[in-house]
Amino acid sequence: MTARRDAVRQALASAGTFISAQDLHARLRAAGNRIGLTTVYRALAAMAGAAEADVLTADGQQVYRACGSGEHHHHLVCRSCGTAVEVSGADVERWAEATAGAHGFVDVTHTVEIFGTCHDCATRPAPARPAPAPPATAARPAS
Repeated sequence: MTARRDAVRQALASAGTFISAQDLHARLRAAGNRIGLTTVYRALAAMAGAAEADVLTADGQQVYRACGSGEHHHHLVCRSCGTAVEVSGADVERWAEATAGAHGFVDVTHTVEIFGTCHDCATRPAPARPAPAPPATAARPAS
């Protein structure tokens, strides 16, 4: 493993949550690492392929997180704060195999990403909204 790839691995682990390759690259550069964005992408792809990193698509872009488990799993991801929880899903596994088998597919893989709002964000008081401005009144022409 190269020093740059190891730097990506360490930065991803310290991020603690899902992060885009661009944001991880910016963190590495801010920390003084001379690393290109292409190298970050390659390192993340290699880590995902080796099950060392989780990857999912959120808001149209891929985000990565150091994998906490070497076993197949799914994620619950908070849309507000980004908190992610690894979960197993025996029912999902059975459904994927049965659905694929019913259509003649074999050697099935799948990705399940569940997005919602975590308990902390759901119970956090909503920020105060500014009072609406009073309606504008039309000036009456002088008679």
